[in-house]
Amino acid sequence: MQTMKTDIRHTIYEPQVTGHRPRAAVTLVEILIVLAIITILASMVIGMATHIDNQSRGRSLENTFALLESALQEYHEYGGAFPDEVGAEPVERSEALYERLNSILSSRKIMEQISNSLIEDRTENDVPEIYDPWGTVLDYLYAEGDNFPELISAGPDRIFDTADDITSR
Repeated sequence: MQTMKTDIRHTIYEPQVTGHRPRAAVTLVEILIVLAIITILASMVIGMATHIDNQSRGRSLENTFALLESALQEYHEYGGAFPDEVGAEPVERSEALYERLNSILSSRKIMEQISNSLIEDRTENDVPEIYDPWGTVLDYLYAEGDNFPELISAGPDRIFDTADDITSR
């Protein structure tokens, strides 16, 4: 009998053929699916962040309304009446409200609790206006015979007389 010597160095190993090519990269469909999933997740996060931000601003506005209502009450107790509604535009009415509430010491002390970021002079006439957390001036409405003045925020869309306006009433 003859023994056959085999040299391992010269043996060729062939891969088993299973009918499939070996995969070297991801397909375009797989990339598109991953991008679609990332887009959906990002839109969900952005939507939630916007909702949370608006809720936070709404709470801040409620606190500002409460402080302004307290300042208005102090003004009423001191002078026997609420400040008149002065001006045709919200900016004018907000400036007049700020001036009148700051003219009474007890109202001024309450006004000092409002965040400085919500009281600014953006009209360059040296009289600050009161703003909502969305950066829109607050409107002040009071007519003789009203029980209490109304404060109005334009809300998240920053446009007065729309469905998202927020009032103190």
